[in-house]
Amino acid sequence: MTTATLAPPLTALQALPQTLRDDGYVVVSAQTVAEIAGVPLSDLLTLNRFWDDLPRDPYLRDGGRYRFRRHASYEIQGTTLSMAPHRAHWQSVDYNALHGGIERWFEPIQTQLANHPAWQALLLGMAQTVNSLKPVQKWFVEAHEFRIDTTDGIGRPTPEGAHRDGVDFVAVFLLDRVGIKGGETRIFQAGGSAGLRFTLTQPWSLLLMNDAKMIHESTPIQPVGKHGHRDTLVLTFRSNGFQDSPNSSQQ
Repeated sequence: MTTATLAPPLTALQALPQTLRDDGYVVVSAQTVAEIAGVPLSDLLTLNRFWDDLPRDPYLRDGGRYRFRRHASYEIQGTTLSMAPHRAHWQSVDYNALHGGIERWFEPIQTQLANHPAWQALLLGMAQTVNSLKPVQKWFVEAHEFRIDTTDGIGRPTPEGAHRDGVDFVAVFLLDRVGIKGGETRIFQAGGSAGLRFTLTQPWSLLLMNDAKMIHESTPIQPVGKHGHRDTLVLTFRSNGFQDSPNSSQQ
């Protein structure tokens, strides 16, 4: 598999729909993310403090203690944002061979974050962006706060390896990198051999992907010094309902 190491060009807001349609992904600067949300970048940066309050992920099957996370689900219809009742995160083994097939009940996102105007503006702005590529009546959105740390010497952002998520679009925001090396993003064409490797470093920069076209992963992180961590926000957009276990009572 051929994987280029040259960082991709940043895509401006006006070129985003066409580039995402053509290439299957875009890399977007933090300032453009702020334009998508319609808020100052400083407002988005104030959200970073919520990543200091994430409980440990109790579901890691590799025995690791390096991942912390919270989760929320939304329905977005036009300019109406509705938080869905708290639900389990579920993926089939087709998309997550390591953690698929089980209901994972993560702690909900913080109430202050859910009510923050910049957070709500970001969700609505991102929904409007993906709707320009695939107009739908309603988006089913899952939001994941992640912190990967190096307490045990190494942290794995994607322990399941290179994968798709079983949704329409995946948005990965880099919020912060503190005292680490690694955490390289790798994306590959789902139907081909071409790939790209790069490292997101700017707080609130974004990788947005068409999940049907692209496979993605992030490499492990290691500390530079005593300790470090990497914070990300992942939003997934699905047009045909939430993913649910066949035996789920959430349906």
